[in-house]
Amino acid sequence: MRFMRHIVTFLAALLVNATIAQAAGAGDTTASPWATTEHGAVRLVAGITAVGSGPVVPAGIEFRMRPGWHIYWRSPGDAGYPPRADWSLSDNLADASVHWPAPHRFSVLDLQTIGYADAVLLPVEAKPMRPGEAVRLRATLDYLTCADICVPYTAELALDIPAGPASPSAHAYDIARAAAQVPASAAASGLAVDQVAVEQAAGGPTLVVAIHADEPLVNPDVFAEAPPPLVFDAPQATFAPDRKSAVLRVGIGNTEGLTEPLAGLPVTVTVADGDRAVEHAARLSASEPVSAPASAPAPASSPAPRGMAVIVALALLGGLILNLMPCVLPVLSIKLLSVVAHGGGDRRVVRSGFVATALGILFSFMVLAAVLIALRATGAAIGWGVQFQQPWFLTAMILVVLLFACNLWGLFEVPLPRAFAAATERASEVRGYAGHFLTGALATLLATPCSAPFLGTAIGFALARGPGEIVLVFAAVGLGLAIPYLCVAAFPGLAVRLPKPGPWMRTLRRILAFALAGTALWLAWVLAGSIGRDGALAVAGAAAAAALLLSCRGFLPERLRPATAGAALLSAIAAFAVPLHPAGSPAGETADTAGLWQPFDPGRIPALVAAGKIVWVNVTADWCLTCKVNERLVLARDPVLSRLSADDVVAMRGDWTRPDDAIVHYLAGFGRYGIPFDAVYGPALSAGQALPELLSEDAALDTLDRAGAKPVAAAR
Repeated sequence: MRFMRHIVTFLAALLVNATIAQAAGAGDTTASPWATTEHGAVRLVAGITAVGSGPVVPAGIEFRMRPGWHIYWRSPGDAGYPPRADWSLSDNLADASVHWPAPHRFSVLDLQTIGYADAVLLPVEAKPMRPGEAVRLRATLDYLTCADICVPYTAELALDIPAGPASPSAHAYDIARAAAQVPASAAASGLAVDQVAVEQAAGGPTLVVAIHADEPLVNPDVFAEAPPPLVFDAPQATFAPDRKSAVLRVGIGNTEGLTEPLAGLPVTVTVADGDRAVEHAARLSASEPVSAPASAPAPASSPAPRGMAVIVALALLGGLILNLMPCVLPVLSIKLLSVVAHGGGDRRVVRSGFVATALGILFSFMVLAAVLIALRATGAAIGWGVQFQQPWFLTAMILVVLLFACNLWGLFEVPLPRAFAAATERASEVRGYAGHFLTGALATLLATPCSAPFLGTAIGFALARGPGEIVLVFAAVGLGLAIPYLCVAAFPGLAVRLPKPGPWMRTLRRILAFALAGTALWLAWVLAGSIGRDGALAVAGAAAAAALLLSCRGFLPERLRPATAGAALLSAIAAFAVPLHPAGSPAGETADTAGLWQPFDPGRIPALVAAGKIVWVNVTADWCLTCKVNERLVLARDPVLSRLSADDVVAMRGDWTRPDDAIVHYLAGFGRYGIPFDAVYGPALSAGQALPELLSEDAALDTLDRAGAKPVAAAR
């Protein structure tokens, strides 16, 4: 259908044009050429465009494998060997440390192997011998890629990183995301190993690993490394009723070749559960292991579907709450009007109209998911609401919202494709359906700067996974946002019992149009943060001129209407041209409170914490209305403001109004891809504690108190 093609083009153009700048760029000098084989490819990537003055250059070894093929972890399991890089031909390289994200388990012919399938990036910390000078990375990489058979390969990789000021490269986000998947400390991962012991069972010795977690365990696995010739089976898990603790039992093989007792042997266990992982080094204890939680044993693989169901439920709930967030409030004028307009109407028309609005929401979320998947495939940094950083998207939204406002004022009607006017008796009905559908699309676009409770967890999970998870989670968020419409569709009496439309509707339409005009002004204010106040005023003026010209068409002779439409189109084009040549510098940083906030600098945090300071990090943006609510109601009010102003607290603020790869990487380290975001560091929270999206005074003060507590040394 032609109209649906127009809708697809409209939404795709807004979303793609808004974020395409993040994926643009030709002649990538921060990656080596791919070394391709029959079964995949490998290359070196750098996280910065130049060496800078720091002691470490972030880099990575990026693998891509054909479907069904994998490479090995540092400890491959029953067979295989891990990738090994020889850096000896490099220039100005003192050391290159390869880090290993949490792996996955493979089972082939009763052999348990450990590694990575499809694609993986191994973070590398390259330390220059002479900081500040150019680094020439030369790696001879030996690796094994396997499916039903294994094929060894050798790749010669070369990447030059010039001297000069360092700035994030197109690969910085992927390197940061991979680094976030490297097993972390218990404080950072929310996952801890309580005890590692060996017990004698009927089938032979068994490694027993007792763990606990801050959040319920989903699908824990344990990878053990010990002196050869020991090998370890897949674990069997026994969970506590609340699933926050478990005992993992792992069969130990090849014990016949040992020349010393198992008790006392060094062992390193890596426990992974979804996106969180922790590494723990210990010596095997001969004592009795901790008691098993009171729950029936379950295979480690069984809770996976339940874990995904929890994420989908969070996404659904987050989408529902999104209806109440400040970002969506401006579109409530259209929602309210659509309900009032059905007063005394036909139930069938009411039901179909609200279903059309729900379909508009769901369709828009699917378009958004598709765009994010495509951008991630190009290596672009992605996140929730990042399109509001793009001036062209904001310009398009200003035009769209103004057109909606003028429509409510009754200044003009947007003509539909002629295919829908073929049947006169159906024309008005189709126009209504199209309007409802576009209302759902607009609600989606205005909702994306907000992060509701539970939404950040679900979106972060999706964006850290594959396309399937992104589509599923975004569909659940869209369904949650559409639930109010579906409820009215299921019970149309809620709408038809309202008073019948009459002259009072014209007054209501005009009042509600002012709400949309206010939304356009807010969008222009956000745009000022990117292209300056003069540029934002120019865009707003051109958009207003386009709307005014369209509004005048109905009062002009027929022969002048095409010229008026052409002038309106030229005004719209002029609005899009302004961001190409900003009329002034971007507006200042997000407003400070009495000089409290220091610039965002995550590199300073470890030193500040080591000095006994508490660090509060706040990431905000002009386009994030939820961020403004947090600032006004919590951060800028006593007693939180007084606590943040104390001598032992350092408050840092990151402004994400414009694209900033450093903020993207920082958020990815917490598994977050949207704002608002707040985290607190301190002597007792050295790895940082993220706070809920909606701040409360009690949560803020409690976290500050816990961060400042003196850590107590204790042995488990």
